Parts: sequence; structure tokens; C-alpha cells
Amino acid sequence: MRFLFHVVLVAAVLGLVGPARAQSGERAVEVARTWYRLTLELVRHTPTYSPPVASRSLAYLGVAAQEALAGGRPWMRSLAGQLNGLEAFPPRSEGVYDEAVVLQSALTNATRHFFSNTGPTGQRAMDAIGKRLDALVSEGVDADVLARSLAYGRVIAAHVIEWSADDGGAVVENMGFPHDYVLTEGPQHWVPTSLIAQQQAPLLPNWGTNRTFAMPDGATCGVPPPPNYSEEKGSAFHNEAMEVYEAAKGLTPEQREIARFWSDDPMLSPTPPGHWISIALQLLEAEGADAERTVDVLARLGIVLADSFIGCWEAKYRYDLVRPVTYIKRHIDAKWQPDLITPPFPEYPSGHSTQSGAAAIVLEDLFGATFAFEDETHVDDGLPPRHFESFREAAEEAAISRLYGGIHYRAAIERGLEQGYCIGAYTNGLVTRRAE
Repeated sequence: MRFLFHVVLVAAVLGLVGPARAQSGERAVEVARTWYRLTLELVRHTPTYSPPVASRSLAYLGVAAQEALAGGRPWMRSLAGQLNGLEAFPPRSEGVYDEAVVLQSALTNATRHFFSNTGPTGQRAMDAIGKRLDALVSEGVDADVLARSLAYGRVIAAHVIEWSADDGGAVVENMGFPHDYVLTEGPQHWVPTSLIAQQQAPLLPNWGTNRTFAMPDGATCGVPPPPNYSEEKGSAFHNEAMEVYEAAKGLTPEQREIARFWSDDPMLSPTPPGHWISIALQLLEAEGADAERTVDVLARLGIVLADSFIGCWEAKYRYDLVRPVTYIKRHIDAKWQPDLITPPFPEYPSGHSTQSGAAAIVLEDLFGATFAFEDETHVDDGLPPRHFESFREAAEEAAISRLYGGIHYRAAIERGLEQGYCIGAYTNGLVTRRAE
């Protein structure tokens, strides 16, 4: 119901704006915002879109949007040659282009590809939004300009889709859970934490070998080993487990609210990467950002989120560490239950921490290190907005939320943030504007 209402609302807003009233730049902004709002809903309602898979799609959409505009703006620099494996895009042919039409064509085709496995409701939503945006951008555009612009948008999308095909993440079978998986022996290693048959194997064990975007490879920003596994009271490892146990038993109302605000469970939210995209959309709208600024922010954020999941997953399966819920039930309290459901993959480092740290580094580079903001991502879900004085403050809260939820030990949280800061630096090194 929420999904359908959202789609109808967006279509109604576009109808009220009226295509004849909007200039090309304004139309391009509306195109980008609308497709991204829809993708967050598609992530929420498509079972295969676990956080790593969602981050991948958001990255490719961002690159498609960036390149759609860069081809018509000589002061913008293409990401080709800067991102791993991305070759130069075919140049535009001679003639006039409408930038909003190019962007609409590119995002329509890219979104339909990267969300092709969404259900019938999602397919209808993409069709409805596509038709409404087609009408918005084509009003008053000469037929030859329209045809040329539509064709080039398709070229951009096709180039991105072809580039994505061999990155290692294009095919996700069985929702990302391998049919055959042998658990590593030893009490320090991950074991299933769910009774669901599908989740007796961990999620996407090879994701860390995927081709990265801006950083060299998944191991580039590695993390040191976690504390040595021990069942002895007073050991560093046992102390970390006790911290999780005691924190979960004595959560304050605020801590419980923090845990739920950042939980971002698949099928119940836009997932953790979608949460950070949501934050960016809120900030861009409040700023009144133009199309160039909008696609630059969304492309960079998508890239760093995708890289952060590849880097985090490489480390997760390198160390294959047991989850707190397993350790605590074995050695501290057999009846203990965490506040949140433990996700089905190894513990170390924390994915929330890595991707939040990475997002924070990129957003502070784009908006400023002391940029304060309100996050209203979950207002429609009944959770009040949260205020942050900086992106790092938000990242640190997202990270510690996993301790409150009983999901992670402190080492996974702190080192995950450090890993994210390292990954973010590579995205900040991208150049999207030519030197004057």
C-alpha cells in the first residue's frame, strides 16, 4: 500500500508541475530525483536486493546519470578511465541535444535493467514513472532533438550495462545464498544464526572478489584481524561479547530507537546503502541543487557505497568470525536474545560501519565536514527524524547502533569505520570537473 501510494503521489506531483513550465535543467533535476526515489522503493520491495546488491545497482545508476550529463557539458569530466574497467563512452553525433531527455532516456533504460527482476508492482511503477517523465521532458522539444537525445541516452545506458556484465555481481542466484557451502570448522567461525533453510549458507560469500569501482580491489582497505578468539573470562574477546550482552540487556529508550532507526532491514527499508542515498536526496532537495550537482553527489555516493560492500565482504569472509548471538548463547547466557535479528553472514567487520564511514567521508567532501542536517528517511515508517551535527556523527551513530542491536562486537564497529574512511578517500579522488 505504501509503495503504490508513493508512486501515485510522485505521478500527481509531476502532473501538477506541468512540463511546459519547467526549463530543461529543472526537468533534469526532477528526472534524477524521481528515478532515485523510485529505486529506493524498488530496493525495498525486491527480495534479491540485499544491501550489497542494492549498492551495486545504485552505483551503476549514478554513473549512467553522471555520464548522461557529462557528454553535453565540456566542463564536466567523464568517469571513463577513472573507474575500473570503464572505457570511453561513444561520443555524441553532431546536432542539438536536450539534456533532460538524454538523462531520462539513460536512467529509464538503466533502471529497467538493474531492477528487471522486481515484481509486477515494481514493473508497473517503472512503466508509470517512465511515461510520466517522458511526457515531462519531451514537451516543446523538436522532434529531431528528441529522437537524437533519446538515442544517446540509450547509448549511455547500454555502455554502462555492458561494463557491469563482468564485474562478478551481475548474476545473483537463490537470493545470494549458495546452494553448496562448507562451513569452516572451529568455534571462532561463523555458523548459521537463522532457522530459515536458505540461510544455512551465508549471503554472497564471493562478493568481496567483485570488481571495484574507484579503489583498486576488495582487499585494498583491509582491516587487521579481530581480537584473538577466546572463551576465557577476562580475555579481550570475551570482554567484547560481554559488552554486547550487557548493552543489550540495559538499552535506554534512545539506544533502542537508534538501533531501529539504522537497522534498515531488507524488504522493510531501502537497506543501509539506500538510507544514505535517501539522506543525499533530502540534502540536495533542500539545497535546490541543479542537475550537475545532483548527479555528481549521487554518482559519488553510489560508487563509494558499492566499493564499501565489496571491501567489507572481502574482510568478512577472510576472517569468517562468529556472531555475538552464537557466542553469547554458547558461553554466557543460553536464553539471550538480541534486540535485532542477526543477518546471515560473518561478523567482522561491521557492514553498517564500513559503508557509513565511507558515505560520511564522501558527503563531507561534498557538503563540508561540519554540515548539520536532519535525517527524515524513516518518517513514513513511523520513526521520527534524527539530527546530526556532521556526517561523521551520523556514521558513528549508525555504527554503534549495531552494538545496541546485539549484532556486532566493538572491534567490528571501530575497524569498520576506519575501513570506510579508507575506501571513501578513493572516491574523493575522482575528478568530475575539468580544471579551469
